[in-house]
Amino acid sequence: MKPTILIVEDEKPISDFLCAKLEASGYRVIPVFTGQEALSLAASHCPDLILLDLGLSDIDGMEVLGQLRGWTTLPVIIVSARQAEEEIVTALDRGANDYVTKPFSNSVLMARVRTALRPATSRLSDPARPVQFFDGGKLCIDHEKRLILLDNQPVHLTPAEHKILMLLAQNAGKVITYTALRKELWGPYAGDNRTLRVNMANLRRKIESNPADPRYILTEVGVGYRMIENGGDAAI
Repeated sequence: MKPTILIVEDEKPISDFLCAKLEASGYRVIPVFTGQEALSLAASHCPDLILLDLGLSDIDGMEVLGQLRGWTTLPVIIVSARQAEEEIVTALDRGANDYVTKPFSNSVLMARVRTALRPATSRLSDPARPVQFFDGGKLCIDHEKRLILLDNQPVHLTPAEHKILMLLAQNAGKVITYTALRKELWGPYAGDNRTLRVNMANLRRKIESNPADPRYILTEVGVGYRMIENGGDAAI
């Protein structure tokens, strides 16, 4: 599964350049041109990284960054023409992972992207416990390699399904409530449990031999979901 990068840039030539460069390097890109679009798609598409310009037409990028940090820890790299030290410090203090000034070096930007995409932590993750799950050769999950295999065949997940699986695998054996999962995935756009249930049903169809009687992800009725800690001769 290719890492997904949300590009928030209101100058189309720069956006097109970034899209072409990142796609050529093997990333999936989602370009948007306003802060409101960025906030909405960050919630609905669960990107792995955001490249955020500050000088947007509708909402200042600093405000977008602040709203994002109100609900998600996903990595954000500021890519901006603002070069004042005060701007850079403010962005970093507000939670940006990195700050790249325009004009930028292509090789430096790509290195920053690779660094930002190294396995990140969230409210539900433990950086000391990397996600690796092996169930007797049946299901294999490796977060660092972004690898999910079932019977040695790759499993193709949507970004939301991938994030759900990783959060549950990171907390194998523990119940994660519906509310906690919704907040991690969609923040203020979480809504009710229906969207979560649809994503879970689709995920189970892809990894469970019998989705009606799941082996890996169990439902704790009225509470949330729990991934098994060990499956057969599985280890995590």
